[in-house]
Amino acid sequence: MQQQISIITLGIKDLCRSRNFYANGFGWVPIFENAEIIFYQMNGLVLGTWLEDALLTDMKRPAPTASSASSLAHNVPKIDDVKPLMARLIDHGGKVLRPADAPPYGGLRGYIADPDGHAWEIAWNPAWAIDDKGHVTFGL
Repeated sequence: MQQQISIITLGIKDLCRSRNFYANGFGWVPIFENAEIIFYQMNGLVLGTWLEDALLTDMKRPAPTASSASSLAHNVPKIDDVKPLMARLIDHGGKVLRPADAPPYGGLRGYIADPDGHAWEIAWNPAWAIDDKGHVTFGL
């Protein structure tokens, strides 16, 4: 079977607040939105932010079952891009989980929670190449 992820959907409480974080904080352009969901076209997949109650109804889940032991990552092409992006995300509703620092493997990374608590690692890793389309290649 092909290794791929087509869509990642995050349950959110407030569509406008979430849009501010993703569209203004990250600078991502929605490709579709209605009263319940916003989709962002990424490089190879789609990110959806969907009102949590509607998402739970769609999944037929009775209540949120979120785990705090997960994160998404946004790698940047230069070390000098990490802190400014984190600051912009904070300005648009994000909360610092871990300030930017150097991990044992090198580079620079920090963690920001979106307005609904979803963790995002903002990272520059010197061993991971990012091409012109923003595709990251795993490397050690």
